[in-house]
Amino acid sequence: MFGFSIQKLLFTAVAIFVVWQGFKWYRNSQELKAAKREELRRNGGAAKPKAAGEQAKAGAQEMVKCDVCDTYIASDATRACGRDDCPYPG
Repeated sequence: MFGFSIQKLLFTAVAIFVVWQGFKWYRNSQELKAAKREELRRNGGAAKPKAAGEQAKAGAQEMVKCDVCDTYIASDATRACGRDDCPYPG
């Protein structure tokens, strides 16, 4: 009745794996939603996606690495990253 069999052990292992992956998926989706909310909050809620034509017109841009925060920004639109020691003007 309570004996262990290969089928029971495999089913238990698969069930644990599926539940574990489900929790990981849920956590990642919550983090993505929080990141999107934070981005909208920073932009004042005025973030709207660009049209396909606008994206194609933009083309490639030259990027410059910030020595302070190690992020890359467009060289023609350099602006401060928000840190006090940022070398670029706000």
